[in-house]
Amino acid sequence: MNVISAAIRCFGIAVLVVAYVATSNVSRSYAETYIAGQFGLTFTSPMKGLSDGELTSSSLAFPTGTLNIPSGTSVDDQSLKNAFLFGGKIGHYFSRARWFGIEAEVFFNTPHIKQQHITFQTSAPTTFLPSGGGPAVTVPPGEFSTATPVPGVNFHVLTIAPLNLMFRYPGTRLQPYFGFGPGIFIARIKDPGISQGDASQTSTKLGLNALIGLRYYFTRNLSMFAEGKFNYVRFSFEENSNFFGFDATYAPIHTVGGLSMHF
Repeated sequence: MNVISAAIRCFGIAVLVVAYVATSNVSRSYAETYIAGQFGLTFTSPMKGLSDGELTSSSLAFPTGTLNIPSGTSVDDQSLKNAFLFGGKIGHYFSRARWFGIEAEVFFNTPHIKQQHITFQTSAPTTFLPSGGGPAVTVPPGEFSTATPVPGVNFHVLTIAPLNLMFRYPGTRLQPYFGFGPGIFIARIKDPGISQGDASQTSTKLGLNALIGLRYYFTRNLSMFAEGKFNYVRFSFEENSNFFGFDATYAPIHTVGGLSMHF
């Protein structure tokens, strides 16, 4: 929670910086400062959902026993569901260099992890120790999959991009643009079917936020935009009483649109 509060404060500071730059750089001949709402879809299939997974814990306790997995075990890509996205932006283009600006944005989506078989790749034997004291079950090194599909779990991602560097083609009603900058990605995995122990994992990491789009000005004070976004971040989820600890790459593609008010 402290990390989330710090990220929100960081975004708030970025908004104040953009607002300050806007008020000290106002161009009376053209609307340069804007606020916008955005909504769209997150597509996870092109980049394999949560990919390049690697376990960072070696054991997990179940009611029936304890599973011991050797360190360095890799996990196959976990498929995610496509999801809706919503958020907002504030930005400013400079009057002396109308092709360049800065932008802060925030958006939220829920690309939940699908129900699926999970495949592990190990370099040493994997052992299951029954809680009743029976004989241990050992799986030799190599690739093995879960016998039944693992139930899906909820996956929420809040993205805070405090400083996108923006570049556009100014002076026309239809303006192409692109931008990039750091993103603070706050992810949470939660299994609603777990009633005992810790049912969630969180990870907050710094990654890349990049975008490209088109903006059409209806008037100097109102425009519509459509853009594609790409994110890249390496999450690290810590072990708890119900989940393995693991690292995984999250690299979705988003398509969004919205309306901007210019001042």
